[in-house]
Amino acid sequence: MTLATFGAGCFWGVEYFFKQVEGVLDAKCGYMGGNDQYQTYAEVKAGITGHAEVVQVEFDETIVSYETLVAVFWQNHNPTTLNQQGEDIGTQYRSTIFFHDNQQKEIAESAKQQLIASGKWGNRQIVTEIVPLKRFHIAEEYHQNYLEKNDLPSCHISF
Repeated sequence: MTLATFGAGCFWGVEYFFKQVEGVLDAKCGYMGGNDQYQTYAEVKAGITGHAEVVQVEFDETIVSYETLVAVFWQNHNPTTLNQQGEDIGTQYRSTIFFHDNQQKEIAESAKQQLIASGKWGNRQIVTEIVPLKRFHIAEEYHQNYLEKNDLPSCHISF
């Protein structure tokens, strides 16, 4: 199995939309991209740790490609809003792809260039970071499957 890690705003919605993809075996909410200390949700949400809310996706490459997961990432958030998704504001909600190897880096960067060239977002700049993997801190248990546990609709922005 292979891992991919994405930050696209509130991790509850990100987890939800990746779990809908055939070939995704699991998706875990967590924190990445800040200092390497263990962090609590309260610290990350306060924006003092440098972490982004992320989802680490475990997937079967024989069923779904990394390219497909990157496409799902682009389709389910606004990559032009710096440190913001909808009403969630702060660096913890930044648009970011943490690559696990050089192949993922190349795929993500190519997909970003294709998105820019498509003109989908007009003159708005794509601010998504494509950065090396850092230590993944799994979020507290109550964040895992949060929308499902609480019978809530997706909290993500619709386009």
